[in-house]
Amino acid sequence: MKKDFYEILGISKNADAAEIKKAYRKSALKYHPDKNPGDKEAEENFKLAAEAYEVLSDPNKKAKYDQYGHQAFDGSGGFGGGGHGGMNMDDIFSQFGDIFGGGFGGFGGGGGGPRRAKGSNLRIKVKLTLEEVANGVEKKVKVKRKVQAKGVTYKTCSTCNGQGQVMRVTNTILGRMQSASTCPNCGGSGQILDKRPSEADAQGMVVEDETVSIKIPAGVVDGMQLKVSNKGNDAPGNSVPGDLIVAIEELEHEFLKREGENIHFDLYISFPEAVLGVSKDIEAINGKVRIKLEEGIQSGKILRLKGKGIPSINGYGSGDLLVHVNVWTPKTLNKEQKQFFENALNDEHFVPSPEKSEKSFFEKVKDMFS
Repeated sequence: MKKDFYEILGISKNADAAEIKKAYRKSALKYHPDKNPGDKEAEENFKLAAEAYEVLSDPNKKAKYDQYGHQAFDGSGGFGGGGHGGMNMDDIFSQFGDIFGGGFGGFGGGGGGPRRAKGSNLRIKVKLTLEEVANGVEKKVKVKRKVQAKGVTYKTCSTCNGQGQVMRVTNTILGRMQSASTCPNCGGSGQILDKRPSEADAQGMVVEDETVSIKIPAGVVDGMQLKVSNKGNDAPGNSVPGDLIVAIEELEHEFLKREGENIHFDLYISFPEAVLGVSKDIEAINGKVRIKLEEGIQSGKILRLKGKGIPSINGYGSGDLLVHVNVWTPKTLNKEQKQFFENALNDEHFVPSPEKSEKSFFEKVKDMFS
């Protein structure tokens, strides 16, 4: 089970942006690889802190995490389909280098090896039906990716000697501090173009179609983003591909309305059905469900079918199907029907007499949203 992000940074859920940043900087400095060479546990804590900060520093990601936990970013890779969302040290330094205030260089600055550049991300939108949202689905999509052309070769960048970054030393009141920045000549890959095939662009890249399989978990919500690691664009030289960012769009259902993990259905019945009681087949996510309405059921009655809603993305069971009973009043009557109801006007059986246990409309709405 993944550790809670707030616990990792040692902050409360009410922490503001400044507190989150301060807590991350403190943790990052404590476990920074330059201060803990060869310490795998420190490196692990350093990555955990970066992953936590990546989410909690972004208001949209933080809101989704507060509501759905880690599952908001899992499925088809989550943060990247594994520990720390596929984040490596280069990802961390490239994204959050400003946090360190220039006090440290990139990972392995004293012998950690060349830095690997990362290709750009690709973004797509996947439309899902309510049934697919409820059951989870595997989608195959075709994407156009930039990849290194066949036959392209690169050579070591002379500016950074293949490290992908240039180092500089500055004098501060605390002493001499070493910092690193991306090499301006190779863009961080450590290599520059040597031989370029005729079909390749200026960076040695070509565009290819690729079919990508995306496993989408049950319970996703409209607007949620999933990440498929290494299915974005390549970058030149000794690099790693970017990621494929998948935005979820939920299609509207013809009969059912979603509200969080609950599903709402409007059931219309005739006046005779309301008086005599009736069995009805109603729409549910995975087919029809038969329910029985008692005699004398009132319009506005809400029937709750437990567990017939959307599964929780956190694995905490499923929501409910709420059936809203609406008694349909006929707009036209023939002579005999009209005479029947005129005679019923003074019949005590037709005089409204709600029981004390019968809740008002506003009470039902309050219960529904509580």
